[in-house]
Amino acid sequence: MTRATPPSSSERTLRLLSCNILAGASVQRYSDYLTRSVNAVLPGSSKLANLDSLAALLHEFDVVGLQEADAGSLRSGFLNQTRYIAEAAGMPYWSHQPNRPMARVAHSANGLLSRIEPSEVIDYPLPGRIKGRGALFVRFGQGSDALVVVIAHLSLGAAARMGQLAFIAELLAPHPHAVLMGDLNTEPDSPEMRLLFDRTALQMPKIATPTFPSWKPRRALDHILTSADITLDRTWTLPRAFSDHLPLAAEIRLPLALAEAAGAAPSR
Repeated sequence: MTRATPPSSSERTLRLLSCNILAGASVQRYSDYLTRSVNAVLPGSSKLANLDSLAALLHEFDVVGLQEADAGSLRSGFLNQTRYIAEAAGMPYWSHQPNRPMARVAHSANGLLSRIEPSEVIDYPLPGRIKGRGALFVRFGQGSDALVVVIAHLSLGAAARMGQLAFIAELLAPHPHAVLMGDLNTEPDSPEMRLLFDRTALQMPKIATPTFPSWKPRRALDHILTSADITLDRTWTLPRAFSDHLPLAAEIRLPLALAEAAGAAPSR
């Protein structure tokens, strides 16, 4: 998908990235889920190397949403992976939302990395029969011109996702300038996604970008969705797989007033 028109003097460009990092584990085929199950709960140099490789690519991006980052447990060597990546990439602002602690063996989290200073970050637990999913609500700027970004990792079951997206829709409904990014575990035309589009200003993507499985992408499970007043110029996947999902990137254009209110830097 190529850019139709360059940004005008009344717009600002931002680059976003959403990435499910599977706590730094590398998965290149379905059999790896079984053969690497022991390594998945143990720390190792290969996980750090994987995180370093991702951090090296983040100089191109302004806001990054992570899913399945380890918050500091046995499998990561008790390392907060969101903080580690932020510092390695030189991203000045970071936050994380720990979810699903498993007896100190594994502790997944959503993460935010940003070159723009957030004015507010709120952790919201998402509804579901099995607890442990969450949404990270990030506000850039104040008042009606604020830009709101929500980073989420949804459940595998359709019924649970329906409730979770209804909750996110309620969060976003009062905010006309919004972005939802993350591993939503569903295609853009699913019933639960249609509910989201019906209840918010978010737009269905014109082109679905497959991200899963990373070694042969067939399903568009990761998304960067924008409201109607934010121009989504293009989306693409990074060629390097850092987990079983490919990282999803997007370039967006904000109206000047919105960009200035959110503290966004001038266009590249």
